[in-house]
Amino acid sequence: MLSKEKIARINALSKKSKAEGLSMEEAAEQKQLREEYIKTFRASMDNTLQSVTIVDPEGNDVTPEKLKETKKNLKH
Repeated sequence: MLSKEKIARINALSKKSKAEGLSMEEAAEQKQLREEYIKTFRASMDNTLQSVTIVDPEGNDVTPEKLKETKKNLKH
């Protein structure tokens, strides 16, 4: 998870960008922070998806085979 300070900085740079524009250094910082945020988000989403089991209304496990294989490989 990204720190509260980094999220606050992303928001501050976004607000400044809309209000008055950013310097070259600030734009580079904003880009780097956004990339870090997206990387962290994707890793978190991957972890969440790897713990999901899909069950149909009749109680049958209908988890896609690709996800089952990924789970199996992580256990070993």
